[in-house]
Amino acid sequence: MQASKKMNREIADGRVARVGLALAEWSEKWFPDPLVFAFLGVLVVFGLGVVAGESPAKLGLEAGKNFWTLVPFTMQMVMIIIGGYVVASTPLVRRGIHWLAGVPKTPRGAVTLVALVATTSSLISWGLSPIISGFLVREMTGRVKGMDYRAAGTAAYLGTCSVWALGLSSSAAMLMATKSAMPPSLFSISGLIPLTQTLFLWQSMVTAAVVIAVCVAVAYFSAPSAENARTAESYGLRFELPVETSARHTKPGEWLEYSPLLNILVGALLLGYLVNVFRTSPQGALAALDLNVYNLMFLTVGLLLHWRPRNFVRAVTESIPATGGVLIQFPFYAMIFGMIVGTGLSAKLAHLFTSASTHDTFALLAAGYSAVLGLFIPSGGSKWIVEAPYVLEAAIAHQVHLGWVVQIYNVAEALPNLINPFWMLPLLGILRLKARDLVGYSTLYLMALLPVVFFLCWFFARTIAFVPPMR
Repeated sequence: MQASKKMNREIADGRVARVGLALAEWSEKWFPDPLVFAFLGVLVVFGLGVVAGESPAKLGLEAGKNFWTLVPFTMQMVMIIIGGYVVASTPLVRRGIHWLAGVPKTPRGAVTLVALVATTSSLISWGLSPIISGFLVREMTGRVKGMDYRAAGTAAYLGTCSVWALGLSSSAAMLMATKSAMPPSLFSISGLIPLTQTLFLWQSMVTAAVVIAVCVAVAYFSAPSAENARTAESYGLRFELPVETSARHTKPGEWLEYSPLLNILVGALLLGYLVNVFRTSPQGALAALDLNVYNLMFLTVGLLLHWRPRNFVRAVTESIPATGGVLIQFPFYAMIFGMIVGTGLSAKLAHLFTSASTHDTFALLAAGYSAVLGLFIPSGGSKWIVEAPYVLEAAIAHQVHLGWVVQIYNVAEALPNLINPFWMLPLLGILRLKARDLVGYSTLYLMALLPVVFFLCWFFARTIAFVPPMR
């Protein structure tokens, strides 16, 4: 009888779904906590440095010296989580999520929809994508019976590890289009690379569309049936809809906490400032879209949509648990950054990946290098600063279109996020899961995306003529 039931469960799912289940079971048993992953990363890079001939003392010194280097960036990441959470938890957005969660009628349809929402929303903002998608998954747990919580949670993570850097929050593309943001040494190599030569290349848009299609297809075929699903209830999780704070108050001192007056006045001031930022940007409105502006936009919208200070403060308080992993892990990733940048390890790695390249093979080597380095420096913006000088110099030597090189970097460096749990942290806080619960399914996406992304990087590099640097 038991064997018959097991056979029926296996028949209920296709081959892709069975592979996903097997990988999910493996990761739940063997995959470590993200903090352990960060510690291992520090030791691996230290070992690579020693093998490459770097002084152990120098590596240790650079690691310790850079421990606090990413504090400003850490705060920006924390504010992205808070801002995304605050906007996603507003009554207006919640109603939209509630409606969207009612669209799918089957577990497979639910996981597929989450994948589509996560990938497309990441083209607008990678910070908003996992927050919106995470809330959508939570809402669906009470609406779609038999939905596998692991598969849906992984689908919510897809925007952050597939196409986000091909969209408007691309750190590398925005940097290369903004002279004031570029280090002088980098500008002397490449000059300005406008967004028309990166984000708005038709090759880039086609790449984004293909990657999204692959993600949605894998989500559809890998979603397990209700018989094999592990639901939110099996994790002991139950999510209740938030109740908006009543406008009634009992103490005179609470009047301003429940009045929309302060939210309106402060929000109006911030809106005026944001309009001025976009209006006066020397390189155009898109060039003003840096992390600080993104964060301020989301906080301002959240402030106005929550309407009352009490509701806004409650949303911020609820978002804090999702920031814990970022706060403690960023300093250890800064150690990795310091060991690579502060020693000769960076140049040696660059020489290893570029010395044997040609015009025809450069795109593949650049994609591979960006993906490998992304395992150790999981930050698109700061990693590009490290990588750009020697990668762009090699691209000029091999007559490869510089804007497409930026896009090769953008699409390839996102792939390691599928197995590096660093950017999972905000989503894990919302879903109340551990990285090991999602990595099995995310590994399946990596297996599907890796050959597709590398082929597109190589193929489209052959379709774009080299343009000399615009200095």
